[in-house]
This record gives sequence, structure tokens and C-alpha cells, in this order.
Amino acid sequence: MSSAPTPQTVREIADGYAFTGPALDLGAVLLDGTAYADAQVRIPLAVLNRHGLVAGATGTGKTKTLQLIAEQLSAQGVPVFLADVKGDVSGISAPGAPSDRTASRAAEVGQSWAPQGCPAEFYALGGMGAGIPVRATVTGFGPLLLAKVLDLNETQESSLSLVFHYADRRGLELYDLKDLTAVIAHLTSPEGKEELKTIGGLSTATAGVILRALTVLENEGAGAFFGEPAFDTADLLRTAADGRGVVSVLELPAVQDRPRLFSTFLMWLLADLYQELPEVGDLDKPKLVFFFDEAHLLFKGASKAFLEAITQTVRLIRSKGVGIFLVTQTPKDVPADVLAQLGNRVQHALRAFTPDDAKALKATVSTFPRSSYDLGAVLTSLGTGEAVVTVLSEKGAPTPVAATRLRAPQSLMGPIEPGALQAAVDASPLTVRYRDAIDRESAYEKLAARAAVPESEPSPGPSPASSPEPRQEKQEKQAAAGGLFGSLLNNPTVKSFARSAGKQLGQEISRSLFGTSKKRR
Repeated sequence: MSSAPTPQTVREIADGYAFTGPALDLGAVLLDGTAYADAQVRIPLAVLNRHGLVAGATGTGKTKTLQLIAEQLSAQGVPVFLADVKGDVSGISAPGAPSDRTASRAAEVGQSWAPQGCPAEFYALGGMGAGIPVRATVTGFGPLLLAKVLDLNETQESSLSLVFHYADRRGLELYDLKDLTAVIAHLTSPEGKEELKTIGGLSTATAGVILRALTVLENEGAGAFFGEPAFDTADLLRTAADGRGVVSVLELPAVQDRPRLFSTFLMWLLADLYQELPEVGDLDKPKLVFFFDEAHLLFKGASKAFLEAITQTVRLIRSKGVGIFLVTQTPKDVPADVLAQLGNRVQHALRAFTPDDAKALKATVSTFPRSSYDLGAVLTSLGTGEAVVTVLSEKGAPTPVAATRLRAPQSLMGPIEPGALQAAVDASPLTVRYRDAIDRESAYEKLAARAAVPESEPSPGPSPASSPEPRQEKQEKQAAAGGLFGSLLNNPTVKSFARSAGKQLGQEISRSLFGTSKKRR
């Protein structure tokens, strides 16, 4: 903690962070290697739905910054979602360990540090790893997101959308990967080739590519994520009995080698939240703040349609009271249209060892407002736990750029013991709801039953003149004659739906920007 007089430059910067309403404390202004504890850098709570970016080279402290912001949000009653890619964020649920280093950092930045954990829930994709299993149905996930997971090109992505369109209209529920595989296999079979012609644009060759990609995905074990019971994203919006926001930690170490799956899954969460939450405008505090780690994976190799959907979701979801922080190494990892919507910036140190590094540094500097700092020099000299910050003020204007020595998290900076994590999962009321997978009748079973009909048909009965045909037998014959359409025609649920819609049978499921189902799964 500095005892020297506060320079005028530091005072001017601090004035830009002197907010009147509730705010999160990030740290103290840093100038020429000295932190000024009387010059605090903060983020107004009300602008957290304006989104943000936490960037910096590996090892510069990005994860600890997430932890610092998340635990303060929780204390303010705001639920938080954290993706734990490396397996070192679970410590947010436990009090931190006092140390000389923590005490020194607290003194330097004017922090009253006390160990405290946050109420937390731990999740895992499809139960792959420790955590409450999180699943989504294939139809709920939608074609655009699934195409990203399968690494399809734009033509194949469009073809996959046609398959979803066909399944929706024919009442073939796509709950898991075997359902989708069955539908595509049916369309490319001799029995389904006529139906394939009715959904122009899907070739047999493209269907084969999609089938192979699905097989690879299934062999990688990712099929466990798709199915029921589907996760209800409303469970992310909970507060604890003491009023603190619950921190939902998605444990991802078990799927580190499938980055496309977990990054796209995070986008599914956002898409689902967007379509389920009501419009609320600007609130005194957000309903949820979502931290999207390894964000560059989301944009890598993405189709134009996928990028457009991301951009629109990020732009519009703030009106639902949801804030998003993208976490990556450099701002250039994020498309310009998305970057423009990230009003709160915490930029950790960058390296400039190569010509590409130098270009990235120059591009990063250009994204900040004008300041008295030589940002090129500052960004390459910041230490661990230091960052350049600019946020939105309570009036929505950018604050002065501030080199900042960040506060220390009050929760444990590291993972909790595996036994403690498992105990927390076992004690959660959500475990009972999501633990056991359900396999209901869906496209796979329906198509299998349809294929078995010719083999199990009884020998011809009495002639029509002998007796009136029983209603049940008549319906079965109509179904067999009319194919899948005929069988659906005699389904009471579908008949009721068709009557209420006043349109054709099996009306298509309403879908969102990402093609995700708009109906609660």
C-alpha cells in the first residue's frame, strides 16, 4: 500500500470509477508499478448485463479474475454460471486459505480480505465426470448447434436442417443420437427414398457424411449428453436460502479433448435462456451472469449462419437480464460484431514474442479508448493478477482506462477435494431429478416398428363380405397403406394438435435462431 501522495493522473482515473450505486470491486489503480489503494477500480452492478471480455495470455490470472467477479456477484444475490475447463474453479465453493501472499495483496489494494466460499452446484455434460448430469434432446439442441459439434460445412449444415424439418413434420421425436441416425438411415434406405425426394436438397452422399460424423461423435462418448431428462435452464437462476446467488459450475475436464462439444453446449444454454426468459430491459442487477471460457472455440470454423445467430443472441439476451463474459487470450479471437457488444473489459498481459504476437498486441491496443498510458508497453509488462480495465459507467459511457492490481478472491484458489465435490453433488436436490437417463419412445422406436410391420402382418382374414372390419384393424391397415403419415393421422395427440393449429398434420416445431426447439422440453 503506497504512502506517497496520489498523483493527479491516478485521481482522475479514480474519479471515473466513483459510482454511487452498488458495484463490484476489482482492485486499485496501478501506475509505474505502484498500486494506489485510495483509487479503486469498480464495475457498476447494473451494467453487468452489457457483457464483458476477460482476455490475456496463459498464466496471467484470467481464472482468478472470473472467480473474483463471480463471488462478488453471488454476494449481491446474482446467480452465476462458470465453465470449469481446467478443473480449478470448484474452489469457489470453499473459503480461501489465508497466506502471507494474500495478506500482502489485500494490503496493496485496500481490500478487507476474509475467507468465504459461495453456494455452488456442480454439473457435468451427460454425467461425463463429476457433477449433476446435464443433457439436451437432439431436437432441443437444434441443427445449427449440432452442425457445429459435427464439424459440418455450410452445405451439410443446411442438409441437417432439412432432416430436422422432416422429423418435425412427421412427428418423429429426436431425443438422442440414435433417433437422428435412424431418421437419416430411413431417408437413405430403399423404403425411404421416395420421402427423401420430398425434402429437396438432401443428397444420399451428404446424408452419408452426416451419418459418419454422428458415428464418430457417438464413439467419442458424447452421445451421453443427448437424451432425457433434458436440463431446465431455469435451474441456473437460483438463489440460496441466505439470498446469495448460486454459482453453477460446469465441470469440463472429462471432455477437454472435445472442445467443440462443450463450447457449443454453452451456446445452447444461452439460446435456451434467451427463448425462455421474458423481456425485462435494464435492471438494477442482472438475473444471471454467464462466463464463457475458451470462447475462441465457439467461433473457430463457424458457419456464417452460426456466427449470425451468436451475434444476435449476444445482442438481444441482455434485455432478458443476462450478462455474458467471454474469456479468451486476445480480443481478435472474437468477431468484431460480437466484440462491439462487450462493454466491460479486463485485459491481462499479452506476449509479443513473434510478429503475430505483435499484430495481436497492436489490434488489442486499438480496441481501448484513448488514455494516458502507453498501452503497448503496459500490456506486455503487467504481472500476474494485474490487468488493464475499462467498463461502462452507470450512464453507459466508457470509464477511463485503468491499469489495475486486482483483488484476491476470498474463496479457495484451486480445486476442492474430489470427495467434497462428490458429496456436494450427492446432496443436491437436482441430482435426483437429472441423475438417471430416460429412453422414451421416439423416432428410433417408431421407425423400427414401422419396418417390422410387413414381417408381422397376419395372413389375410375373412373376405369383406363376411363381416364389418373392426375399427382397430381398419386403422392399422390405413396406417400401413398410408405409411408414417397414415399412422400419425390416427394418433389422438396429433389429431388434437392438428385441430388446434387449424393447419396440416404434424405442424413443424417452432424453432429459435439456432434452430433450438422453443417448447419446454
